[in-house]
Amino acid sequence: MKRKVVLTCAVTGDGPLNPKFPDYPITPEQIARNCLDAAKAGAAIVHIHGRNPQTGLGDRSPAIFQEIVERIRAENTDVVINLTTGMGGTFVPEPENEALAHPSTDVGSALERVAHVRGNRPEMCTLDITTMNLEGGIAGAPDCVFMNTPGKLKDMAHLIKEYGTRPELEVFNPGDILLARKMMEDGHIDSPALFQLCLGVKWSAPADARTLVYMRDLLPENATWSAFGVSRFQMQMVALSTVMGGHCRVGLEDNIYLERGVFASNVQLVERASRIIRDLGCDVATSDEAREIFGLAGGTAYQQSLSRG
Repeated sequence: MKRKVVLTCAVTGDGPLNPKFPDYPITPEQIARNCLDAAKAGAAIVHIHGRNPQTGLGDRSPAIFQEIVERIRAENTDVVINLTTGMGGTFVPEPENEALAHPSTDVGSALERVAHVRGNRPEMCTLDITTMNLEGGIAGAPDCVFMNTPGKLKDMAHLIKEYGTRPELEVFNPGDILLARKMMEDGHIDSPALFQLCLGVKWSAPADARTLVYMRDLLPENATWSAFGVSRFQMQMVALSTVMGGHCRVGLEDNIYLERGVFASNVQLVERASRIIRDLGCDVATSDEAREIFGLAGGTAYQQSLSRG
């Protein structure tokens, strides 16, 4: 029997937009349509950020996420929805005085950062177990720190558990895994845990086989894991993760190109990843198979959200 590989599509991030990209998903309608199309192409899970429909900038307001989720569920009640909680963790210091916060700083409380999870009760949401440098320069953005302190993460983890949602632990460096394991030991995160190994982000763990093996080997013994690589490393990580027993993620959040100079769509990225998975002797999991593999408890929170209308 062929192994089932769960394929996630991260349809849009919240970073600066490439002004040359012809139709990057920005509005709730566009984001929801990309989710629906990715699901038809084979993605079992869609990972979602919100953007302001007028400016295109990242927007973590619960109303934006609610509209996206409602538009998806109006046409598809099967695909697994995975909402980000990474938004609201960006500290931007004033370039001339880094003791002060630049006006573009967005640091929210634990409750504010999971408000859209509380409102929508998705089956999954991310929990970024990391603090890391992000270099500016894109669209004039200054240097910043993606900031997730241990105390904030503990508070977010307990709220996510209260809402009946399964956290996907996004880790960008080996030390992030050690912190996640400590949180599990202290009872803040349930075991077995679900990890997403995020590779190739500038100034974080590189996207190569040696790093993937090392980080996989740091995971708790009974963990389920997935991995992705950014930019040109996206499909390489699909192949490596598949052959190493993991699951995969692709999408425009992580990579906007099919090849150098050729913009991609979410559907094209899902289709290419699906071919790689099948060519390596595995099958792409359905959404129900993903629920079983990722331990989503039969989609309890999701079923409750549907019953509320």
